[in-house]
Amino acid sequence: MAITSAIVSQLAGGPLAGVFLGKWIDQQISTHPTFLIIGLLTGLGAGTYGTILIVRKHTGDR
Repeated sequence: MAITSAIVSQLAGGPLAGVFLGKWIDQQISTHPTFLIIGLLTGLGAGTYGTILIVRKHTGDR
């Protein structure tokens, strides 16, 4: 159960943080939706990478 919640938090938290940060940057410098998209893609990449690390750690792969 702990592994599942860690994976879900990585896959959901990364993109959410990226979207909120990108939206905030867009509001600060008036570049809608440039940084929102960049933040979303960066968050998806970070969440996927974090998930891969968690799975490798628990399966013993290096």
